[in-house]
Amino acid sequence: MKPIVVYTDPFWALEDGEVNPALATVEQEVFADEVEIRFGVTEGGGFVKSGQRFLDNLKGASALAIYRAQMTEEVFETVRGDVKVIGRQGVGFDNIGLPHLKPNGIFGFNVPDYCVDEVSTHTTSLVLALERHICLQNDHLKNGHWDIYDGGYPRRLQDLTVGIIGLGRIGKSTAQKIRNFYGKVIGYDPHVHGDHMIGYGVAKRHTLPGLLNEADVVLLHCLLNNETKNLVDASFLNEMKDDALLLNTARGGLVDPQAVYHALDEGRIGGYASDVFTPEDPNDNEWNKRILSFDNVIVTSHRAFLSAESELSQRRRVAEEILHVLRTGRPPRWGNLTE
Repeated sequence: MKPIVVYTDPFWALEDGEVNPALATVEQEVFADEVEIRFGVTEGGGFVKSGQRFLDNLKGASALAIYRAQMTEEVFETVRGDVKVIGRQGVGFDNIGLPHLKPNGIFGFNVPDYCVDEVSTHTTSLVLALERHICLQNDHLKNGHWDIYDGGYPRRLQDLTVGIIGLGRIGKSTAQKIRNFYGKVIGYDPHVHGDHMIGYGVAKRHTLPGLLNEADVVLLHCLLNNETKNLVDASFLNEMKDDALLLNTARGGLVDPQAVYHALDEGRIGGYASDVFTPEDPNDNEWNKRILSFDNVIVTSHRAFLSAESELSQRRRVAEEILHVLRTGRPPRWGNLTE
């Protein structure tokens, strides 16, 4: 009997709101006849990511490939003894159920570097769009309002400082790109030495308030965990300059949207851009939805990672690594979260 790999919620497999198995070309090429592919349950044009129907669909699986679905204690109770490996189709791994992997004898992995160029480019694009008031000008001019001063005077970037929180792969790539526009780049990451940062043109700041007090732009590139959940709260925002910009292309859970709303409403920050929210669609949260009303806010639909090349690479690497574990019983060769 072939092992079953369940792809719980792959957006790339949807066509007109339903799963089209023919779209799994990469996966079929990698698995060939060795594996049976099962897709998640759909409803209302999207994947069901919780509840009994979701759990029942996991039964009998040898491996899971997850995207946004949360691996809860209920999930591990359902798959215990059967699933050998869970692959996260992305960089972040806050939804993989890290504490439950080892106790259940399950390998877990992510793909930590497939979209470094895309996310750092997206971040830089959002920053520059905010600085130059591109979206506001575009919207107003298309509605018949021509005014070169609409949105006010943009800032001269060479006089400004960018502060990056989190100097991992993406943070460092962003630093290398954004330093071409701004006069100075500083960074805060307690896990990265200043000697390493300086190689990327980043001057280390040893405290978070030290970075926030100095930065004219604050970029979030850190992991979401118990220490960083709601990192951006009222006290964080109070440390920022009144005209500083805040950008999040990391994880929605890093930000308390109510605190950001009040900071924008009271003019205590200069603008906000985000690619990520909790829940995913900002229209589904009262405070995130309120944030959308500001002219100095730019948002995108959690697509900073996206290019045709990055998506295909991630899909291939997840399939190859799942197959490696199923064939050999050995740990994943990259992105291993259960070392």
